[in-house]
Amino acid sequence: MTAELPEYYFRIRENGAAVFRIDTENRQRRIEMNQIAVINIRNGEVKPQGQRALTVADQAEIERWMAERRDLLAQRDIDDIHRAVDYLNLTTQWAQSKATDQQLEDVTDRLLLAMHDLRSVLVRKKADRLNNG
Repeated sequence: MTAELPEYYFRIRENGAAVFRIDTENRQRRIEMNQIAVINIRNGEVKPQGQRALTVADQAEIERWMAERRDLLAQRDIDDIHRAVDYLNLTTQWAQSKATDQQLEDVTDRLLLAMHDLRSVLVRKKADRLNNG
């Protein structure tokens, strides 16, 4: 571990994080993590824990972390979509060159429905963009 610990620790949860303030200024010089809040990244809600009142510094750090986390999640979303395009191409190659009749029978209907659904949404969204632009 590094000698310099951060002042805050964010334990990632499904829709946000639990926020802890790190304390090493005690007799035993142990690391203490005191939970100060729970945050919901989707709706921006910050709930102080117990009877705590968040300081201006706490709130500023939480807002900074939430903005950084939203950016990271947005990057991951688009990266997942780029990967999906790669998987579609790999699936096409597999279906053309390696798949057995039984394997194709197992996946064809589900793939066709998923691709039809995706195509419908993409075409509709593209038409909306063209009409609005």
